[in-house]
Parts: sequence; C-alpha cells; structure tokens
Amino acid sequence: MKLLAKFNLILLALFGAGSVLIIFTAYQFLMRNARAQVVQQAELMSESARSTRQYTSDDLAPLFETLPNQDARFVPESIPFYAATATFNYLRKQYPDYTYKEAALNPTNLRDRAVDWEADLINYFRNHADKKELIGERDTPAGRMLYIARPIITEQACMECHRRASEAPPGIVKTYGSVNGFGWKSNETVAAQIVSVPMAVPIQIARTAFRTLVLYLIAGCLVSLVAIDAAVLLLVIRPVRKLSEVADRISTGDMSLSELPVRGRDEIAGLTTSFNRMIVSLEKAFRMLNG
Repeated sequence: MKLLAKFNLILLALFGAGSVLIIFTAYQFLMRNARAQVVQQAELMSESARSTRQYTSDDLAPLFETLPNQDARFVPESIPFYAATATFNYLRKQYPDYTYKEAALNPTNLRDRAVDWEADLINYFRNHADKKELIGERDTPAGRMLYIARPIITEQACMECHRRASEAPPGIVKTYGSVNGFGWKSNETVAAQIVSVPMAVPIQIARTAFRTLVLYLIAGCLVSLVAIDAAVLLLVIRPVRKLSEVADRISTGDMSLSELPVRGRDEIAGLTTSFNRMIVSLEKAFRMLNG
C-alpha cells in the first residue's frame, strides 16, 4: 500500500471518529434546544392563561357581584375557568394545534371534564402535593405534543359555589344543574391547568439544521482531505519519489546526476542535503577507484 493511501486511511479514521462525535453532540444539542423552545412557548401560554384567571378573579368578578339581581343571574365570564379558556380560544384561531384546558374531575361545566390522561395528571398532583408543575410529551393524531400541567387547588372563595348545590348561587344551578361541580373541599386539588404545544415545527427545524450541518461537515472533511493530500503530495511524496528515482539510477551505476535542489529547512530539505552529500561522496569514490 502506498504512503498516500495509508495517510488517507489514517485521516479518514480520524475524521470519521471526530465527525461521529460532532454529529451525535450536535443532534442532542439541537433536539434539546427545540424542546426548550417548545417548553418556553408552553410556559408563556400557561402564564398568560394564569394572568387571565387572576385578572378575572381579582378585577372582573367583584364587578359582576355588584350587578342587580345577581343571585338570580349567572355570568360565565366572571368565572376564571371560563375566562381563561375563552381567551385562549381566540389564540387557537391562529394556532389551532395549541390547546388549553382546565381539566377537572368534577366540573360544573361538563366541557371541562378531564379525559383519562388528564385525570392521571390530576391524580398525580393529588398524590404529590409538593409538585407544582409537570412537563411531559404524548402522541396524538396531530403528532407529538408537549404539555405543561399545573395543579388547581381550591380556595375558600371556591366553596361559595362548589360546596353544595343548595348553597350555590341559583344562577349556577339553573345554568349547569345541581349534579356536577359540587362536593369540593377546601385546599383540595380538583383540576389541572394543561397547555399542549405541538413539537412538529421545532423538531422539523432542528432536523433540517442537523441535515445541513452533516452536509457541511462532510463537505468540510472532503475539502480538508483533498487539501491535506495535495500538501502531502507536493511537500512529501514528490520529493521522496525524486530521491527514490535518483537512488535507483545510482544503484545501476549511473553517476551522471546533478545534485537535487534543496528547498526550505524542513526534514525533507535535510534529507535532500544528506542525499546530495552522498552523491558527491560516491562520485569521488568512483573516481578514485577508476584511478
């Protein structure tokens, strides 16, 4: 095997090992970055919904309470659950794959009833009172979704409407009936605020960036390999071949050779200088033998 081929094999092995490490690290980084972007989006939406709930509870609900005949009238917009969900639905007109739900095990409005996986989240918060947030992923017909869930714990104000149907405002019972949404206990986890964000777009962007990176990496390796091969060929292989050709001619008795040109001060130049001295010494030796 020629020297250049051996050199290329070494370079390919080094480039290959380095490229595999870079590719693996880059893929992990891009996927983590994509997931972090999705989490950031979900947290922003969750906080936005929480702000809507807080505003409704602190500023709007007291205004509705001052309306005349409030005991016989029920305004859904005064309920934080309803307000946050209704506000988020405007966002869904632009981003239909984004979802928000305040899922409850026993809601007044059956629209908010938790499905199986949402009920599991609520029960998780019930069994882990110290947990204030849960981030996970799940597969849906629309693709992979990331969700952020936060527990909703009853406060004393909730008891006015949800302790017993007989104590609830008549407007609530008239709107939703007396079966659902009652029997809540104070300081109990009854629901979870769940924001779901699709991962398809960020993941696709990350994969596109990854493919681009791999292509550039392969192109860079090939260009580097060609450049290194050219340098080795010009600086090492050709001078060594020239020395080999001259040595072959000398071995056949051809002494009509001029000294080889010496360029630079590297090891090849030193070898050429030594080779030239050998030629001169052999010429002198042959002249002495030929007398």
